[in-house]
Amino acid sequence: MNETTVTLVGNVATNVEYRDTVTGGMARFRFAVTARRWDRERAVWADGPTSFYTVSAWRTLAVNLAASVSVGEPLVVHGRLRIREEEHDGRRKTFVDVDATAVGHDLTRGTAAFRRAVRTEAAGAAPPDERKGVSRPPAVPDKTLDGASDPVRDPWRTPADPPLVAAS
Repeated sequence: MNETTVTLVGNVATNVEYRDTVTGGMARFRFAVTARRWDRERAVWADGPTSFYTVSAWRTLAVNLAASVSVGEPLVVHGRLRIREEEHDGRRKTFVDVDATAVGHDLTRGTAAFRRAVRTEAAGAAPPDERKGVSRPPAVPDKTLDGASDPVRDPWRTPADPPLVAAS
């Protein structure tokens, strides 16, 4: 199936709404994208019209969005474009949605500190990679890089990060 994928650069317009579902978490927020153009006559940047999108994310991405994103923050959103039309009070309305596959802060407009999320699997369920027959390293390795009991020293580590360890 052909799907239209888009990458949008803009700002978070509403709080992230998060809820748990049977298949995992779901997050949704409104995203504002404003085109900027150079006005040669006035020699200034001018804002064009603003387009609003409803961005939806599922499972791990939804959880991480809810924990990481606030109104007004600049983001880059990548995902599948969905156009839907609905009729309200006799008027037809068009809605533009994006099913996000990746979201990140726009680092051209600020800095960010990445923290790896701790993965948890549902009780009794095999991780998705193992269901496909693909093995992956354990989530919590049992020894450090040098074999000693002290964690590896990482100059980029923040106090909130767990100690670094190597896969066995």
